Amino acid sequence: MATEDVPEETTVSDRGMVTIPASLRRRLDIEAGDKIQWDVDDDGNLSVEVVKQRHGAFDDFEPVSMGGDGLESHDLAGHDADAAFSEDR
Repeated sequence: MATEDVPEETTVSDRGMVTIPASLRRRLDIEAGDKIQWDVDDDGNLSVEVVKQRHGAFDDFEPVSMGGDGLESHDLAGHDADAAFSEDR
């Protein structure tokens, strides 16, 4: 039997908390912020599903230069000549 086939065991704390063993966190790519969904069927069998809750929708993207030195605003959407959109108001 391979090491990964050996059942992992943890203890429930007095506050009802459990620790997911490090080997399972690595194997299932579970990170801080992910959610665990618990479900019990009619026969009392427990199933657990990991719901990935990564920090941001665009965390996997590489940053792209918007030009300039990075100190200028790029949120004027082409309205930089319009006084209503001036940052100096």
